[in-house]
Amino acid sequence: MKKYIVILFILFAASYLASKVQSSWGKVQVYSIKIPTQNGQWVVADLFKPYSANADNPAPVVIIIPGFQRSKETLSNIAIELSRRGIVSISIDPYAQGNSSSSFSKRAATKEGYGMFALVNYLHDTPNLNYIDKTKIGVTGHSAGGLAAIRGAQYFGKIAKKNNTKSKIHSVFVSGMLRMGFKEKDLKKIKSNVGVSYALYDEGAWQNELKHGDLKHAPEILRLIRIQSDVKNNIKTVEMGKYYGSLINNSATIIFNEKLLHPFQPYANEAIANQLNYFLDVFQIENSIPGDIQIWFWKELLSLICLVCGLMLIIPVARILLGIQYFQELKNPIPQVLPTPKGGGLFLFWSVLVISIAIACFSFIPLSEATKSLFIDAANRKQTWFFPQRMNNTIMLWAALNGTLGLIIFYLSYQFFGKKNGVLKNMLGISISFLQIVKTILLALTIALSYYILLYVIYYLFHIDYRFIFISAKVFRLETLYILPMYLPFFFLFFFSNSLRINGSIRFIGNIGLPIPLLHILTTSGGLIAILLIQYIYMWFSGTVFWMVGWLYVNLLFAVVPILLVLPFFQSYFFRLTGRVYLGPLTMSIIFVIMLLSNSVYYYPL
Repeated sequence: MKKYIVILFILFAASYLASKVQSSWGKVQVYSIKIPTQNGQWVVADLFKPYSANADNPAPVVIIIPGFQRSKETLSNIAIELSRRGIVSISIDPYAQGNSSSSFSKRAATKEGYGMFALVNYLHDTPNLNYIDKTKIGVTGHSAGGLAAIRGAQYFGKIAKKNNTKSKIHSVFVSGMLRMGFKEKDLKKIKSNVGVSYALYDEGAWQNELKHGDLKHAPEILRLIRIQSDVKNNIKTVEMGKYYGSLINNSATIIFNEKLLHPFQPYANEAIANQLNYFLDVFQIENSIPGDIQIWFWKELLSLICLVCGLMLIIPVARILLGIQYFQELKNPIPQVLPTPKGGGLFLFWSVLVISIAIACFSFIPLSEATKSLFIDAANRKQTWFFPQRMNNTIMLWAALNGTLGLIIFYLSYQFFGKKNGVLKNMLGISISFLQIVKTILLALTIALSYYILLYVIYYLFHIDYRFIFISAKVFRLETLYILPMYLPFFFLFFFSNSLRINGSIRFIGNIGLPIPLLHILTTSGGLIAILLIQYIYMWFSGTVFWMVGWLYVNLLFAVVPILLVLPFFQSYFFRLTGRVYLGPLTMSIIFVIMLLSNSVYYYPL
């Protein structure tokens, strides 16, 4: 038990240090704010206020807009780096993400800037924020957040041209977006400096006018430069990192084309440095920290330690609770291991594994298309309580289908082969009474509750959650618990099927050619890993992703696969604790499904 006390200490120490990195060791004040907006909507954001910014020394401010499926914490790295350079930073939860409300608009990025339009108006018009230089309001965003940023420049530029005033937005930086917002009629509205950063290997580049991510001759960029700098069509090739136009009258444009993939662009040193240097230039901040000197990754590393420690502490909590008299009857001897399959049994084992991986791989994208017909309101961004999470609906269908098929395959394999070849029912760990099932559910709920109580304590004390890049366990809206009973049964099918296969099909006496941990990985996430391999190997050779229309759904797997990689460990451990296959899937489905639901786009009714 001592080692778990050490893990708990490491968790608190890492959280404390992460909070110190986040606040630049006390030089920046960090806290959450909630701003009411139009139609009863609201925006939640994290405010990073340097202590150097005050009424006598007002500082520029930059609003940071994460992309689709992202919350304010996912771009905290940008806020950390800007704020330590003296720039007030506000990282928002876009509408329908994080803790912000849903929007009544179906085009919230274009029409409302994901809530940024209202925030710009508030920053510019209120006398309350006397530490902000209202003439230097900047906006940056990645992916759909980048679309919101350029739409903001166009929205406020149009108003400024109509009123013959300066735009409320001084400068925008557009990251990871080119296919929308770059039409000539829209670009003519802009009265702000514009920076553009686009990944050379962006998976969505097939949607651009030239069907690739190289910006040297991109018509979208050439149009932007021509209109911004008011020059004729004499520019044929874009020079990266060069300012076109003028910083003096807010007509400057600068372009970057980093050799990156779309989802990793916000976390690459080069891309971040380009963005930081851009804002230092447009705001004319001299003698500041150069853009390539960054510390944000220390916070990311420390919050990864928090994520790992939080998961590891599930184990002692389960052991302590199982020691309570009420739960002790759930502890059973570990069943006898299964005989190692040979001959026809071994062929059947590998055939089932390969078929399962193939189904898991090639069912994912078709199921993403099926959600458009099954969950019409969510697919069309309408507020609804009927499966309101557009992207997680795909994962839910995938989990339900593959979980159900897994259960069927498990049953048929046992009935027609297993029990004829020495596999006894009591080896599978499935025997359980009704009372034990009730107690197992109660135990799983208690373990999951303890996990999130500790997370909330950490967040309350340090304003830090458990995360690393795309993966996170974070504080969530109450509505997440409302919809949990809706989603959980479908996910449980997969988790339960996985527990049966790991503890009832792959627990052999001998070796069958691959290490057991690798077999667990293939059984649990082999299909999804295959999707990523196909997508990016195909892109490596052809320059275009294999699944073009569904590329955003494939990108979603960067957050899902790591969760599934650790799942077999918990499935096996809970099986060894109880001798039964139920506690693992019950506990981990609750914890992991809440993680998914709290990190996805939603359309909860207002």
